[in-house]
Amino acid sequence: MGGQSTIATRGLVLGEAEDVRRAAEALDEGAAVAHGFGTSYALTARPDREVVERVNRMKGCPADRVTGVTTVPERVGSLFDWTRLPSELPRRQIEDLVDELLHLGPFGLRGPAAAHIPPHLTAVRQGVETVRVIAPGHSCPSNAFLAEALVRTGTGFLAVTSANRSRHLTGTDDEPAHWRADGVIADFGHEPDVQVLAHDDEAAARRRHPHHTTTATTVLSFHHTPGHGRSGMPALTLERHGSLSADHTRSVAANHGFTLTLAPQAERRLTARAYPN
Repeated sequence: MGGQSTIATRGLVLGEAEDVRRAAEALDEGAAVAHGFGTSYALTARPDREVVERVNRMKGCPADRVTGVTTVPERVGSLFDWTRLPSELPRRQIEDLVDELLHLGPFGLRGPAAAHIPPHLTAVRQGVETVRVIAPGHSCPSNAFLAEALVRTGTGFLAVTSANRSRHLTGTDDEPAHWRADGVIADFGHEPDVQVLAHDDEAAARRRHPHHTTTATTVLSFHHTPGHGRSGMPALTLERHGSLSADHTRSVAANHGFTLTLAPQAERRLTARAYPN
């Protein structure tokens, strides 16, 4: 889709300061905001347990499903407890890797959860309390919305999930993310507690991230290491094979002294959503 977004009838567009203000205000009051997020769309809401449970139910997921959290790129590091990194994974190298990945575009990261992340947004993996941080990347215009929402809520992070109905409702296995505003509206436009904040030009949003496909983000975990690769470099785990390819992620990781291991569920890359003509 090129040109202006089909969201015009809703009137809320990323890049329009008043629209961003209205969306952030709605989020602060308890609504979920479906907004442009890199090459696709995400549902972002307050991180309060009751709000997260309501969003999960609306998507057709179990209410207690653990969602990701999101924030602006400069605050990503504050969501992890760096003192619990495995000794084989130097903090500075991980931070530099994260920074390069977020300069490329949207990306997901699982690491040891900082103490201020509430339990309903954490999950134990390999004996470590972890948090999954999904960030839109440095160049996404949604950062202005996230920054405004963070100020209004007084929090350093927000709950985030993909803007799509779950497989429990659709019957699909991979729950493809929406990457067009009209698809988001079809799923959530009738919901009274959802605002849609669209890319003003969806084709331009995709061109901004030429290495990424129109799926949910790739997720890399660094709360543990499964060992070392044949090169002798410590391994990180690709937890989800999404918008940035495993090969590209592996190349970036190697630049910072790491090799990559794919989790079983990451052997197959996420499928981009297809829309009817």
